Amino acid sequence: MLEYEIWGNSLQTWILCILIIAAAYGVVKLLNLLGRKFLEPLIGRTDNRLDDIIYYSVAAPLKFAVMLLGIWIAIHRLVYPDQLVRYVDSAYRILIVLDITWVLARLSTALLQRYWRQKSDGQALKMMPVIRRTVLVLIWIIGIVTALSNVGVDINALWGTLGIGGIAFALAAQDTVKNVFGAFTIFTDKPFGIGDTINANGLEGTVVDIGMRSTRILGYDRRITSCPNYKITDAAVVNISSEPMRRVTVKLGLTYDTTAEKMQEALELLRSIPARVKDVSRNPSDTTAYFSDYADSALVVTFFYYIEKQGDILKTMSDVNMEILAAFNRAGLEFAFPTRTLFLHGDPDAAPSKNDRPTTD
Repeated sequence: MLEYEIWGNSLQTWILCILIIAAAYGVVKLLNLLGRKFLEPLIGRTDNRLDDIIYYSVAAPLKFAVMLLGIWIAIHRLVYPDQLVRYVDSAYRILIVLDITWVLARLSTALLQRYWRQKSDGQALKMMPVIRRTVLVLIWIIGIVTALSNVGVDINALWGTLGIGGIAFALAAQDTVKNVFGAFTIFTDKPFGIGDTINANGLEGTVVDIGMRSTRILGYDRRITSCPNYKITDAAVVNISSEPMRRVTVKLGLTYDTTAEKMQEALELLRSIPARVKDVSRNPSDTTAYFSDYADSALVVTFFYYIEKQGDILKTMSDVNMEILAAFNRAGLEFAFPTRTLFLHGDPDAAPSKNDRPTTD
């Protein structure tokens, strides 16, 4: 019975091949058990994180390599046509190179994430996701090209074919190509990074991700907007997070019965506000208050001040406004509102006299 042939191979040979593949699968399970019971607890007790990175980078590709080896041994015990043998060997050469590429890709990205995710000053490197994607793409391109070269593919001819095809593809997908180049422009020029708050053509929010096609921005309404990269690079981008301080302009209207002395007092009160409010710059050159306009219903005072980088913008603005309101009320300074004065008299052709009674709306 064991000598019965199936597709040119005896039943005994088929059973032996299946047992070899099953043994390879058993080795993979044994490696899983050893890793979970012994290696992972041992690695977790060490202070050095390099061993963790190497273990988790190599574990999955190693198991895949064991299965490849088992299947390769099993297949080569079978008798089949020489042409099929060449195809199988070529496929295995490709898979081995790709498995090594897999190890290098996992190892390089893990090392980047562990040792280069922070700058020398301890701050997070906000472009790390883009760097990781770029390194991954480069490693896999090199790995695929090496794998194809190992099986005899003419790389120069392949690059020429890809060049012609790339031109046609670029014409058919111009926006996609522009987005990819836009991502590299953002990466190299670094107008902003992940976590920065920006304003690009009126779209304001926090950058949560920079992809190869689009940049995702979390708005103040907690909605995420995906903006194409080429539009970001073409726009005038304001990096709000990089501003050293936020300038705030306040315009106040005082009533027309405000005397010159009271106006001067108002200006002095405004200039003294930064000393009493947290997170407002106390540098005298950063605070300006002046009598700016004669408006229709008010004497306008313009007040400039700066909120320091660490300050909460909205809270600080509210604190300053409350301080202005309290100080002006204590000084008896009245805020103006739109008014009209009407003179009532009997003869419409006569000029107003001292007996006319004015009324105000």
